[in-house]
Amino acid sequence: MNKVLLHTPDGVRDIYGEECSDRKIIASKIHSKMKSYGYRDIDTPTFEFFDVFAEEINTKDARELYKFFDKEGNTLVLRPDFTPSIARCASKVMLENGDPVRVCYEGNTFLNTSELQGKLKENYNLGVELMNDSSVYADAEIIALLVETLLSAGLKNFQVSIGDADYYKGICEEAGIDSETEEEIREQITGKNYFAAENIMAKRGVVDKYKDLIIGVSEFVGSDEALEKALKKVTNKRSIEAINRLKKLYGVLTSYGVESYVSFDLGILSKFNYYTGVIFSAYTYGVGDAIAKGGRYNNLLGKYGKDAPAIGFAIVLDDLVSALKRQNEEIDHEKPLTVVEYDEDSFDACLLEAKKLRETGKYVVLKKKA
Repeated sequence: MNKVLLHTPDGVRDIYGEECSDRKIIASKIHSKMKSYGYRDIDTPTFEFFDVFAEEINTKDARELYKFFDKEGNTLVLRPDFTPSIARCASKVMLENGDPVRVCYEGNTFLNTSELQGKLKENYNLGVELMNDSSVYADAEIIALLVETLLSAGLKNFQVSIGDADYYKGICEEAGIDSETEEEIREQITGKNYFAAENIMAKRGVVDKYKDLIIGVSEFVGSDEALEKALKKVTNKRSIEAINRLKKLYGVLTSYGVESYVSFDLGILSKFNYYTGVIFSAYTYGVGDAIAKGGRYNNLLGKYGKDAPAIGFAIVLDDLVSALKRQNEEIDHEKPLTVVEYDEDSFDACLLEAKKLRETGKYVVLKKKA
């Protein structure tokens, strides 16, 4: 047999046995917690027109999409992210009466990155979106729900780092930085390459004052005291409003009782262009990247025909399961199998016994005696 047929391509893998059942049990717990907050299920297509995602990612990331063509010559892509798909769907059918809309989803996303570094190209995500609500209470609900979903999955040691894209963007606006340069700088800051970000600004003639402010966003990390320090560094309205909103958000999160799981980091930015305000990531030890990411995207839905504010998050299931196992957290496993052995003479009686056991909720295998 051709050896190629026995292996998966790079970046994807088979999942089976206890690992597969553990993932499904953890996903079920997360889904139940999302439903308890009043979120309703939504399922969007695995592939979409390229244009659904094209404006929301930069040129480099666009090259990492899995692209193909239909018979009419349209460019299609496997979804790299759920949010634009859900925004497209919601704009079409969900937002007419102006009431808040809460949806939850789960499924695979695909990115054909060549810099794997142990990362998969196919990931299973679970997430929520809250639309038609621009309030800080919506921000707090989403972040509190993220904390509670991670706790429901069995994770104990984690932190949700919260920033606000408008703090950084307000500084860029004041500095007169155009959108293309801002995107280039953000890409470097997202990758923690501050030297490259400084070089870009130097080449574009950004004055030292603003270079220092932009690079300095990564210094404001920690409790709500970090917000006070950040507030003293800026004078533009957009950045000031971002800090004041974060301060109010912290108060509401305290009402939820999840403040011990949150901290602030104004250096948190995203390569996706659609984030407009509060942005956050959940981190734990034993995993090299965030296990969940989210934020506010108030301008995205309007691109599909219906203006509405929105906020959401997505959890990467494989990373969460990996963290649970590396931290030796207790995981609920699938029920053990009950084996009922039979021979030709006892088959009918054993089949009846198996049926009764299954009715009590047991997982039963009928096995012929050797």
